[in-house]
Amino acid sequence: MAQQSNITTPQGTRQSTIWTCNGIRLGHAISTATSLGSAASSGTADVVRVHFGLKGDYRFYYKQLDRAYDLIGGHHNIMYSPQFDMVVENKTLEIETFGIQFPTDQFIQYTQGASDTLQRFADDILSGKSVMLGREWGAMTPAIELAIQQVRHSNYTGDTEQVFLLSKSIELLVLSAEACTAASTRAEPFIRTKADKEKLIAARDLINERVTTPPNLSEITRIVGLNEYKLKRGFKETFHTTVFGYLTEQRMHLAHRYLTDTRKTAAEISADLGYATPQHFNNAFRKRFGVTPAAIRNNP
Repeated sequence: MAQQSNITTPQGTRQSTIWTCNGIRLGHAISTATSLGSAASSGTADVVRVHFGLKGDYRFYYKQLDRAYDLIGGHHNIMYSPQFDMVVENKTLEIETFGIQFPTDQFIQYTQGASDTLQRFADDILSGKSVMLGREWGAMTPAIELAIQQVRHSNYTGDTEQVFLLSKSIELLVLSAEACTAASTRAEPFIRTKADKEKLIAARDLINERVTTPPNLSEITRIVGLNEYKLKRGFKETFHTTVFGYLTEQRMHLAHRYLTDTRKTAAEISADLGYATPQHFNNAFRKRFGVTPAAIRNNP
């Protein structure tokens, strides 16, 4: 069962949801500050942290690594230190994050026989080192976004929920490790400035806000201030999919949620998502999930 909290202080509000399974802790939070500034936090739990920045612009100093990171929404990494002390400086008023904390002994078990990168990371943990998995932070791929959304909107309860949360925790761990490894070994990036990265994230957010009435490429370029070539190539580099591919994924995710969480018909969902006909929607859904919308509705 998810535990929700809403904390208000003179500095702002924090809405959070916590899930637990098999000693693993998953959390989603939206922090809204009244002004820009900095805050310190610390922890002593013996855990490996997987951090996903979903929205917002911030800088944080990680004391145990003696490093500072300037980050903008759409990133993730895996980190460990025997103690955890950081100072976060928010550069936007709203920051949205998702995180997973694995008890260290369980993390070591899960990474036995895993990739060389994860095994080296586990060896550093066993040596008591403070370490970050990726030299570069990984990009938020559609697969990672989907897994996070599935956790946030899950209707499972009891033992089924526990199995589901465990599977999603491990899935997100693997996806994050793969993306961080790819980011650390890729060639010279095409998108090099923070300003352009911010515009690409704005393009992604625009698509998410208008899934049912999607903007075309010309409209996106005009709104975010990127030419079409830089938008298309930069989007593919940053999010590992095309603009159209990303829109299609978001439409399919939303359609899947409608089928499991509402009583809308496939025809109604097709119209809501802007498909020309129910048959176009049915074909797109079958291509993405391998089954028809009716199969999902009949077997939630």
